[in-house]
Amino acid sequence: MKIDMLIRNANVFNSFLKKFTKSNVAIIDGNFYYVGERDQAFFSADKVLDAKEKYMIPGLIDIHLHIESTMVTPATFSYGIIKNGVTTIVPEPHEMANVFGVSGVKEMMKASRDCVADMFYAIPSSVPATTMETTGGSIEIEDIDELLQTGEMKCLGEIMNFYDVVTDPTCKTNQILNHIKTNYPDLIIEGHVPKLLDLELQQMIFAGVNSDHTHQTIEGMQQRIANGMFLEIQEKSMTEEIMSFLTNEAVDEHFCFVTDDVMPDYFQKYGQLNHLLKKAIQMGMSPEKAIYACTYTPAKRMQMHDRGIIAAGKIADFLLVSDLESFNIEEVYKAGEQVYHQQNPYKQAVGGKSFPESFYRSIVLKELTAKDFDVSVEVEDGNYPCRIIEVNDGSTFTKEIHDTLSVSNGTLNWQESKYGLIATFERYGKNGNRAHGLISGDIIKRGAIATTYSHDNHNLLVIGHNVEDMVLAANEVIRSQGGICCVENGEVLSRVPLPVGGILSEEPLEIVAEQVDHLTRTLKSLGYKHYNVIMSISTLSLPVSPALKITDRGLISVNEGKFVPLVVKA
Repeated sequence: MKIDMLIRNANVFNSFLKKFTKSNVAIIDGNFYYVGERDQAFFSADKVLDAKEKYMIPGLIDIHLHIESTMVTPATFSYGIIKNGVTTIVPEPHEMANVFGVSGVKEMMKASRDCVADMFYAIPSSVPATTMETTGGSIEIEDIDELLQTGEMKCLGEIMNFYDVVTDPTCKTNQILNHIKTNYPDLIIEGHVPKLLDLELQQMIFAGVNSDHTHQTIEGMQQRIANGMFLEIQEKSMTEEIMSFLTNEAVDEHFCFVTDDVMPDYFQKYGQLNHLLKKAIQMGMSPEKAIYACTYTPAKRMQMHDRGIIAAGKIADFLLVSDLESFNIEEVYKAGEQVYHQQNPYKQAVGGKSFPESFYRSIVLKELTAKDFDVSVEVEDGNYPCRIIEVNDGSTFTKEIHDTLSVSNGTLNWQESKYGLIATFERYGKNGNRAHGLISGDIIKRGAIATTYSHDNHNLLVIGHNVEDMVLAANEVIRSQGGICCVENGEVLSRVPLPVGGILSEEPLEIVAEQVDHLTRTLKSLGYKHYNVIMSISTLSLPVSPALKITDRGLISVNEGKFVPLVVKA
């Protein structure tokens, strides 16, 4: 019988049995045709590959991630994940949607269509996530309808504003959820429900949300699974306690691994979903269970029944791995074609601009002056207790602390205190909003940083200890049409230009990774202490991440879902 390709002598992962079996594999038209003992005596193949008893594993599948977190374009991201064995992803272009609305989603989809990796999209559901910030774009119900007509959407992306969902039946998020349940009852709905338990958790499930990818606890996982919720485990949840639970309990069908947000330097150094797979094995999970959670269960969750399995009729996406413990990937195949070989040169093709011209002119903000960092407060001269955002290593959650600062002539004397200033400026030319706050903890102890890479609104966020450095850093970012800039004593120490919407670079992954690595090292030299420095900074403006955050509209007590003043009222 004539076939396109025969792989001989492979240890093939059988997803149904969760074990490896020594088999031969036949491929026709990019799909698996046969897995078993038959070989060249039966098949006439255009190409025969002797796997030499290497492990043959389905292409890895990541169903919850944001390409924008790596600060590169879809083509660059595809280049990065293919060599790491990831052949299918379901990205949610949440950040591009916050900057450009539905056109941002469409342009990301367009930029993905010629990529080697398959990219099926999640519709950003929470743009903006709250009414407490100004974004460049929004996603409305009519936009969701339009996107669903493309046939490229796999799910409704993470529902983020849990506070409104459980307290306000008429809020925009509930309107979207009701619209989906009425008109698209089979559409998968993803969730972001940090720390919710008991009644509030079940209220989210009742609303239609049936997955969670946030930082987990044993109690939280037990409640989620018991109530039919699917768990998407990212690296920050891979503690000894949680991995022991996932390894030893009969929960294989209820979770998968996802990457969510991966910085470019981390991506370049460690890999992507394959890194979590290796880590799971090193933490005591069997290779079979870890592979299952990176192939079969994510495919099943997204109803992608044509992949994630090496079996007849499925797409021939697979890896050849020499050792399961190190998970050293020697070859990667996409639809039966080799797309990566460890011993062959693997270089990224670098092209020109891949987005509309308007995407490179998204910062509509005049250069700032020292006056823009004056903190005006409507109180008489004296000393007043103030709210302070405290950053702590180990989490992107913050704490609210209070301390007394002096006020003179209606201006807070923050520079005389031990605290830094955090300020955010609306950058889309919509309303000119700006807000100021105080910041402390494991942040820079001197100098300044400015960034338009600030979730979710991507307004200009500036943190610093002296006004001159803050002005310089901010204006460098404005002049560059977006990015991140670190300054000390009037000198620019590090920059990451992000000219596409103020959040993406079109440079090769290796260059962006080096820029971000240099920036991270610079920030740490200025005293920033965090396991993920840039994510820590960028989420200071994320109004759905506890506890005290800041947007262009002011300080937000996230758990209460309301604005709070800088000066604490008696």
